[in-house]
Amino acid sequence: MLVETLLGYLGLSLLLGLAGVGSAYGTTIAANAAEGALKKNKEKSSQYMILSSMPATQGLYGFVAFFILRSKLIAETGEGGLMLFGLGVGAGLVFLLSAIRQGMVCANGISGIGAGHDVLANTMIYAALPEFYAILALIGSLML
Repeated sequence: MLVETLLGYLGLSLLLGLAGVGSAYGTTIAANAAEGALKKNKEKSSQYMILSSMPATQGLYGFVAFFILRSKLIAETGEGGLMLFGLGVGAGLVFLLSAIRQGMVCANGISGIGAGHDVLANTMIYAALPEFYAILALIGSLML
């Protein structure tokens, strides 16, 4: 098997793996805040759930990109392997970091809602900012 082929598969794996890890961390950060807020204000649990689930989208973006890009690698020749490696690392890191940071934004919003403030809409707007860069990474990776 060619080195380029291995790098291509590694890039695809990193794309999917980093996106999944980022979403797992992001949703956990927000869900931990939701658990704490539930002790203060149980009536707002649906708002906590909405915000807790927002970082999960980066994992979906990683899966979509993986599913579409896996056809770009020609295993017999390794063609496209180096490109997919670079793309997988780059987009995977964007998905990872944006999901974690989005989880932090959502956790702060959940804490505010739990304290009695009406900040759901504002938090969703702030949480959309890191999401925007994940969407750009998805679009950029699919334009190849």
